[in-house]
Amino acid sequence: MKILLATYWSIPHLGGVWSYMSQLKNKLEMLGHEVDVLGYDEDNLNVHMVNQNKKLEREKLLPLLQAKLNKENYPEIYENKLIEYTEFHRYVFELGAAYFGLDKYDLIHTQDVISTACINRVRPSNVALVATLHGSIAKEIQHQLDTIHKSGNSYMAKSYYEELERNGATAAEITVVANNWLKEILVNDFNVPNDQLKILHYGFDTEGFKKNMMTKSLILPPQNKKVIIYTGRLTELKGVRYLLVALGKLKKVRQDWVCWIVGSGDEEEKLRIISRDLGLEDYVHFLGKRDDVPSLLGKSDIFVLPTLLENQPLSLIEAQIAGKACIVSDVGGLPEMVEHKVTGMLTPPANSDLLYRNLLLLLNNEYLLKKLGSNARKWGMTHWSIDRGIEKLWEVYEEAILIRKNGEQSGQID
Repeated sequence: MKILLATYWSIPHLGGVWSYMSQLKNKLEMLGHEVDVLGYDEDNLNVHMVNQNKKLEREKLLPLLQAKLNKENYPEIYENKLIEYTEFHRYVFELGAAYFGLDKYDLIHTQDVISTACINRVRPSNVALVATLHGSIAKEIQHQLDTIHKSGNSYMAKSYYEELERNGATAAEITVVANNWLKEILVNDFNVPNDQLKILHYGFDTEGFKKNMMTKSLILPPQNKKVIIYTGRLTELKGVRYLLVALGKLKKVRQDWVCWIVGSGDEEEKLRIISRDLGLEDYVHFLGKRDDVPSLLGKSDIFVLPTLLENQPLSLIEAQIAGKACIVSDVGGLPEMVEHKVTGMLTPPANSDLLYRNLLLLLNNEYLLKKLGSNARKWGMTHWSIDRGIEKLWEVYEEAILIRKNGEQSGQID
């Protein structure tokens, strides 16, 4: 079978979507299938077929689109900057997908609502479409518009993304989500039909990750100190500032620890300033983007994810496979991944005081720390099996192809 994996986001990049696509591509190719990968490039400017090194330059398409979607004929596009950017960016993606050609594929598997809506508009009638949604774009945008990007016409962008979410979540033959949390949001908030959705855990290359944990790293843990680690993007939504405040409280009680902040993002400089203001220069180390995360996790003791909104993060999956005691926010899909005081600790979001108390509890209780890490590893090694994940996904592929074929035969598809 010839399969296209596609996303609206830039790839390759550090993060869960790209990791999932990479592992899925490798596994499908091992099973004898041909797989292409489509998305924006790392600069988020050009649409490219990653594995073929083919690009369609955005700047060549923009003048054509701007002439067609001009302010005189479509004034509503230009009333909000976020809407304007997204409209042109998604039309470029759509034209890119059409330019590279979709008729050679048996199935297209998209990874977000925007790429799903785009590809649905230009795919041939005989090509099945499956969408895996790694989160709710509309909910994330709404959070940003309510906090860091407030404006007088924020309501326009909220409505725009709600409609985009609804369209993208219903455009494929089958829409896959990772948990009940996201399924309920799509059904209750965006009127997605219940029978459109299937809950399917992604699957993860656990054995490959364990091997990578054994690779050498120049970063070494200090002697006689526990290592607290955060891995992920440094954005407002990840709530890292609440971790820093909790660490400021922890420093007053215990000093036998360090914290590694692994990742980068638009909040990095702000977080560095907060860390300095709290007097944490000798305790908190910003390590930036790294390709030795498995090794760093192997050297750590406590993984913390203080996020404000989350679906099914790769960082937590990796920490579980590494056998770490995990403290995560009680939000989104995380309670379906962590059982409180069994496979980890759940803590209220945006609450530095309770996060500090949970950190102190684990530092004071070596038995609990080891027990949570051991339970997390046992659960993760079983739950995140990539072979089981691929087996279930293949059933979805076959069902989607059958649905599309029946629709085409019945005349429901033009």
